[in-house]
Amino acid sequence: MLVIGGGIIGLVTAWRAAQRGLRTVLADPAPGGGAAQVAAGMLAAVTETHFGEETLLGLNLASARRYPDFAAELTEASGQPTGYRACGTLAVALDSDDRAQLRDLHALQQRCGLDARWLTGRECRRLEPLLAPGVRGGVWVEGDHQIDPRLLAAALLTACRRAGVTFRHSWARRLTLAGAGDTREAAEHADGRRATGAVLADGARVAAGQVVLAGGSLSGRLAGLPADVVPPVRPVKGQLLRLRVPAPLAAAGPFLSRTVRAVVRGGQIYLVPRANGELIVGATTEELGWDTAVTAGGLYELLRDAHEVLPGVTELELVETLAGLRPGSPDNAPLLGPSRLPGLVLATGHHRNGVLLTPVTGDVLADVLTTGELPPYARPFTPLRFSPAPAPAPATAPARTTANGARTPPPYDTSPLAPAGPAPAPAPDRPAPATRPTDAPRSRKP
Repeated sequence: MLVIGGGIIGLVTAWRAAQRGLRTVLADPAPGGGAAQVAAGMLAAVTETHFGEETLLGLNLASARRYPDFAAELTEASGQPTGYRACGTLAVALDSDDRAQLRDLHALQQRCGLDARWLTGRECRRLEPLLAPGVRGGVWVEGDHQIDPRLLAAALLTACRRAGVTFRHSWARRLTLAGAGDTREAAEHADGRRATGAVLADGARVAAGQVVLAGGSLSGRLAGLPADVVPPVRPVKGQLLRLRVPAPLAAAGPFLSRTVRAVVRGGQIYLVPRANGELIVGATTEELGWDTAVTAGGLYELLRDAHEVLPGVTELELVETLAGLRPGSPDNAPLLGPSRLPGLVLATGHHRNGVLLTPVTGDVLADVLTTGELPPYARPFTPLRFSPAPAPAPATAPARTTANGARTPPPYDTSPLAPAGPAPAPAPDRPAPATRPTDAPRSRKP
């Protein structure tokens, strides 16, 4: 079995597959990297509830419930911490309009039967004394926690190695197929073909009975995919800041005890405190194609809004500025399970919920790889919802994976953020990514 992509989704898939006894190879030039290095790590199934995403809510909740046991199992398997903290989340609003928006969200949470309690501004400041005096109200969610994505990725990497996963430190350049010949018509359709492995950027070939495409925002750019199998995944840029509480301030007590999310002038911002004294502030949401530049405007907006919520934030030390790409899908939900192409399974399109959905994705993919079918709770997220196919590709028996080291010129660009060739044309049911206009709008929807 071959996993293409070594972010947290690819890693958890490889780990769970190896635990099920599958011989597993993972191809990625820098496993453990990807969007997880930029993510804040909020496990916010309740406070991430959005209108029109009630189906996704069920999957988010299922994954959140798995997290305590998942984190404990991963720590035992790797011998490394994950940064999991059961600290709860407080969402606040600053003015009457923002308060009304948060009230609407709270009403949705209640209709969905979620555990979310409305607080007055005074009650919010009792929980977090350093909040701005202008906080008008908030929602306290005791069950929304956090994890450190960098520690999570490192622990998954170690767990994979201990479970016997083989790593190929090269990007998969092209999917290899069998059947139907090499014609223009065959390139457009999966009919009569099956995935058999991949050619890597270093020229090596890896053969596999099953291939999992877990390439994040790059998933749609893998060469060799028949046109009717290309996942409708686009890059969604996010910028954030890592700050550190100076020693004198830290000595006075916790700067922030729990994750705080805020509605500020209709947008959203979050502040996530780490046990090591860091504070993560994020994040922009920008439809700018493959652009990963950190911009003065994006950072200014983050700091401006953070200061309105937590005035003392301007006294913190600036540690790092970051930008990454979330893998967005047309309905903001992941693509999980068998594709139209026999032998090819998808695990991509998690958008803003990749860290939250890590445990459940690992379980779903392990079931798919060993039984050929999605478990009932994951069926709404089949890739076929964006495909004309009436049924998933037939299950394929797990196969032993081999690499023969064959070389195929020419050499390839191994950069995971800049693969050769143009980006694929967008699917007809979603807008094309922008080409970075200077006045491109940003939002605070993390």
